[in-house]
Amino acid sequence: MNKTKESFIFGFAIFAAFFGAGNLILPPLLGFNSGPDWWIVAIGFIASATIIPFFALFAHARLQGTMMDFGNKVSPTFSLIFCLIIYAIAIALPCPRTAAVTHEMAIQPYFGSSSLLTSSIYFALVFVFVMNRSNVLQILGKYLTPLIIIILLVIIGIGLFSPIDVMNASTFESPLIGGFLEGYQTYDALAGLLTGGIVIISLNIKGYTSFEEKKSIIARSGFIAMAGLFLIYAGLIVVGANFNTQFEDGISRTALLSGLSIKTLGNIGATFLSVVVSLACFTTAVGIIVGTADFFKGLFNESKKVYFITAIASCVIGVLVGQMDVHYIINVALPVLMFIYPITVVLIFLNVISQKYATKLVFRGVVLTAFVFSIPDFLGFFVPEASLIGIKNAIPLAEHNLGWVFPSLLTFVLTNLVAYKLVKVRS
Repeated sequence: MNKTKESFIFGFAIFAAFFGAGNLILPPLLGFNSGPDWWIVAIGFIASATIIPFFALFAHARLQGTMMDFGNKVSPTFSLIFCLIIYAIAIALPCPRTAAVTHEMAIQPYFGSSSLLTSSIYFALVFVFVMNRSNVLQILGKYLTPLIIIILLVIIGIGLFSPIDVMNASTFESPLIGGFLEGYQTYDALAGLLTGGIVIISLNIKGYTSFEEKKSIIARSGFIAMAGLFLIYAGLIVVGANFNTQFEDGISRTALLSGLSIKTLGNIGATFLSVVVSLACFTTAVGIIVGTADFFKGLFNESKKVYFITAIASCVIGVLVGQMDVHYIINVALPVLMFIYPITVVLIFLNVISQKYATKLVFRGVVLTAFVFSIPDFLGFFVPEASLIGIKNAIPLAEHNLGWVFPSLLTFVLTNLVAYKLVKVRS
């Protein structure tokens, strides 16, 4: 099979892996709240939800190992802890969110049953599929993703060519940063770390042995996948902005997506979208739990018992968190993402650049700096804002929860200068 065809096959597979239905509820509300500033918000959102994930895939193309390799230059212990945190976050937040989205879009509007009942039945079924690893999921994924894409493109197309009312003004003080931080909620940077490793394994199974050949296919397929996400995300942001006078302020993300589908597709189309999105949520939940259970199984000598225990624990967490509404789960995730995203972004950056500028000293210095300077952003959700004013005023961008950016860049430059001097002294 030629490389171009292989790149498209892997590109569509990566797109499907990233294409969590829960992510679809984020862009429309961004557009709704940004109004005429939608294009500025879109730039920020796309930077964190597509460009950084693409670099994560490209980093995998250079490393050609597993997610553990991303942090090994800091230390193997750090890398293990980092991976454990990533999997814990996946199980505790985006996975249960799929049940909450399903309840709010496909169950509550038609049946009015409780969210606890929905999440209980939902994760009971998820557990059955996780334990059987049925091919049904591959079939569902094969047909569901194209179906959702077609429906979304119709919504976007009709929304773009519908008569536009005068837009309500933006509610964002800083649209660019608001869009960038909202992109955290897609978890796409974390997904890039997880998905890239799976692609490496798949290429190895297919018999690819050339480092450069695998690197080329991953880079190309990653670009194809991110281009698809870019079109969907940008389109939904524009449509949300175009219709921002036709819904009440304070509308929820799920209600807005449903409302937009009704206005563009009618009631039948909206119902169909709800069902398809819910099925896609289900495949996402199964994929997350299978991946997590496989990881822990590998840590304990391929123990089937560990796989079973991990699956049970993940589904119980899913039931407990999944009964909450989507807005609550998104808000709970904010401090967690403020903690893990800076470390994730700098690890991706350091694994993409030339290794001449990413020595162990640089890795350790930049990661430590990102961690330390993200602490005020994390603490801001738990302590009075007044107690952090002095710190935030002293750090550039800290008032926007991006206080880690400039110190990390400065540390990168300084540690490289130190590394250069050390090499010169030794020579």
